[in-house]
Amino acid sequence: MGTVQKFNKAVISGVEVYNTTSGAKTLTDEKGQFTIEIKDQVSNQIAFYKDGFELLETSISSEQENFIVTLQEITNLSEVVIQNQRAKLFSLNRLRDVEETAIYAGKKTEVISLAKLTSNKAINNPRQIFGQVVGLTINEGSEGGLQLSIGGRGLNPNRTSNFNTRQNGYDISADVLGYPESYYATPTEALEEIQIVRGAASLQYGTQFGGLVNFKIKSPSKKELEISTRNTVGSNNLFTNFTSLSGTKGKFSYYTFYNFKQGDGFRPNSEFNSKNFFANLNYQFNAKTSVHFDYTHFNYLAKQAGGLTDFMFNEDPLQSNRERNWFAVNWNLYALRLKHKVSETADFSLQLFGLDASRKAVGYRSNRVSTPDVDGTVRDLILGDFVNWGAEARYLKRHNFLGINNAFLIGAKYYQSKNTGIQGPGSSGSGADFSLATGEFPNYANQSNYEYPNLNISVFGENIFRITPKFSVTPGFRFENIRTQAEGSYRKIGLDLAGNVILDETIAENNVKDRNFILLGIGLSYKLKNRLELYGNVSQNYRSVTFNDIRTVEPSQVIAENITDEKGYTSDVGIRGQIGDKVSFDASVFGLYYNEKIGEYFTINPNGSAAPVRLRDNIGTALTYGFEAMFDWSISRTFFAENDQFVWSAFTNSAVTTSEYLKSNAPNIEGNEVEFVPLLNLKTGTSVGYKNFMTSLQLTYVSSQFTEATNSITDDNDNAYGIFGEIPSYYVADFSASYKWKKFKLEAGVTNFTDNKYFTRRATGYPGPGIIPSETRTFYTTLEFTF
Repeated sequence: MGTVQKFNKAVISGVEVYNTTSGAKTLTDEKGQFTIEIKDQVSNQIAFYKDGFELLETSISSEQENFIVTLQEITNLSEVVIQNQRAKLFSLNRLRDVEETAIYAGKKTEVISLAKLTSNKAINNPRQIFGQVVGLTINEGSEGGLQLSIGGRGLNPNRTSNFNTRQNGYDISADVLGYPESYYATPTEALEEIQIVRGAASLQYGTQFGGLVNFKIKSPSKKELEISTRNTVGSNNLFTNFTSLSGTKGKFSYYTFYNFKQGDGFRPNSEFNSKNFFANLNYQFNAKTSVHFDYTHFNYLAKQAGGLTDFMFNEDPLQSNRERNWFAVNWNLYALRLKHKVSETADFSLQLFGLDASRKAVGYRSNRVSTPDVDGTVRDLILGDFVNWGAEARYLKRHNFLGINNAFLIGAKYYQSKNTGIQGPGSSGSGADFSLATGEFPNYANQSNYEYPNLNISVFGENIFRITPKFSVTPGFRFENIRTQAEGSYRKIGLDLAGNVILDETIAENNVKDRNFILLGIGLSYKLKNRLELYGNVSQNYRSVTFNDIRTVEPSQVIAENITDEKGYTSDVGIRGQIGDKVSFDASVFGLYYNEKIGEYFTINPNGSAAPVRLRDNIGTALTYGFEAMFDWSISRTFFAENDQFVWSAFTNSAVTTSEYLKSNAPNIEGNEVEFVPLLNLKTGTSVGYKNFMTSLQLTYVSSQFTEATNSITDDNDNAYGIFGEIPSYYVADFSASYKWKKFKLEAGVTNFTDNKYFTRRATGYPGPGIIPSETRTFYTTLEFTF
């Protein structure tokens, strides 16, 4: 145990105490006291940090008890000084081997510290926010940052559906198995950091090929009350407000925010309005036990401008011929977490979580994208309700193996859902009317009503075996029991050329699928001198077929009858660490092997229709592999180390990825490239700051990629659909700046300042079908006030 104080003997609460040797961390309490794990027979390096004080690093052994640490206050506290202090402590930008009740040893992990970024946080600009995360591909086009769509390594970015998406450690997607799409994205202005664990996260967080994305919301202020408000105005009548209240009183602490957004969008028919409320309440019973409650409410209504054909995009990427397409989301998330320190070497956590949500979509969605929408005609309506809950328990025990500290994790998760999906005719009006119009259009072709009860029970475990103080082996497993069900009916309606009904049949279905399987994985880590580490892992992955793989009808898409789950492996081998205090890096090679990979290819409609469609099916066996590297160089520490009021850094984030379909039973696919795999994905930039003035400049380049497995390339002047073909290469540049004065902070910037016309997505359904253009040049200004 120890105590942290000032030179005048006054104790300091809320100091971050970090054992850089063991990876343990804690905070000092109201008496300035702390307790932290100390490795036996090793000189432990302990760092002490709090805003407004000099970072202190000292060496402590296991024999020392009741020691006192004195921190020096900083009188000239600028934004640059704060960044330099925190960079010394958290410069590696990755998760430690053990964090609370989770193990990350031997895994490729990345941590985005939002406090270090100068970017457009008001609209969650993903190019800037995820700029230093290697290999990510991004679907752009969601004005206001209402949704996040990231992928990578051949994974479809659509609504981040190939990652396990969490907020403060609990699931936030619609249905982890049946509909793993994220309609809610935590506002960047509320975030402390974003944690990303690649495919090996499948053992602890689910089965996904992508891995884990966890949005960690800011911790409560140590003051009794702290209020912060941020107002942003920008191009296309953008206005956002983010207001947070936070504080700590004795054993009780809280963090809440309200976020409002509205704007017209950069294309006609793309206005939006959203409201987001969050409350985090915490109670610390004693030094060992605490309880935490989160509630999130998010709703928005957006008009959708629809997609374009290649000809329309080349003619004018800002045009829209859809005036009646609307999309609405209502999201309610609940989470209750108990954290208990069983002993000095054992931790337990129990998390209960639930979702009560809906998404509604109505609009004219002809797969002939150039066909204009006509008032008074039927629109397609899709309604989805998501009700699910779950519990996840984890127990982590630190123990000795061969005389060296190790860690063992065992956990279990229970998850159940009962979701519904309705598809039918929407009204002939032009407003956001989400009611069924079966009376107006009784013979509409696409009508169905389904329930999707899902049940998932899993048990997982990992153990760090430290063979030597430098070398560790971390094997793990995950057992899964999955039961998915689709129970309901759809109508099969046929019309003659005169529009008369010649077939009207209601077909009932009750598809049940049970499966049990075990996923295995292993990670290796060898820690060299000077904070360098060699790491490697291989893990099995699994992806269940989703609701969309079973039933929802898209005009441009057909689903194969026998579509089934996909299985495979992910692996990473790399080196990461620091060179002095000037360069941090992570360079690795990776591989993803898919069996029964689900994908789409353009073909003649197997149901007999003359219109070409995308067929969604298990295409075959695919391999994606490549090299990823992230380098961050502190130029100021290299050449201007004596000036602590100046900071200058540069980064390069590059991924070179290749892919191939190794075998396929479908025609013209074997030997082709896997879709959503650009050969080169490059982001590079620089940040410069002096005292309270910060700037950042970033350039993004992504080479061309295919959107379906036949690797078709369209004739720009002869494509009535826009749903198939290449995504051409593109580059885009962003600039941001900020200045802090006392309790005020002014931010401003311009995104896509070269005003490039490009796109990152060809949508088969909402918000298309067709090409979804990316945002043109936009400006923004934010004023923040904290007291």
